[in-house]
Amino acid sequence: MHQRQNCAPHFAEIVVDFEPAAEGFVFEVAEGLAVAYEPAGDLPRFFAAVAEGIKEQLGLPEHGVEAATKVVLRQVRAEAFGSHELAFKIAGYLAARKALEQSAMPRV
Repeated sequence: MHQRQNCAPHFAEIVVDFEPAAEGFVFEVAEGLAVAYEPAGDLPRFFAAVAEGIKEQLGLPEHGVEAATKVVLRQVRAEAFGSHELAFKIAGYLAARKALEQSAMPRV
């Protein structure tokens, strides 16, 4: 008997928008965001972890980000195996890093 092994211990997929804010750091979950995941009670912790990962990346000294930022969580995908707070924190961290990289690119 062969059992398939999943080597990836973390799974989180997010889509976020970065926008200017009046002041500070603002994190919002898009109105009407629906996520097919059980138990649904885990989702607020996952969302908070996304915000934590984004704030951590933006706060790194090498970025020098002082501008007010609003982040809107638009889409989320989670799976029963591998989705947990750390996975969502990492996803937020990587999303912010990608946004910073794209914002540093020269505009044509």
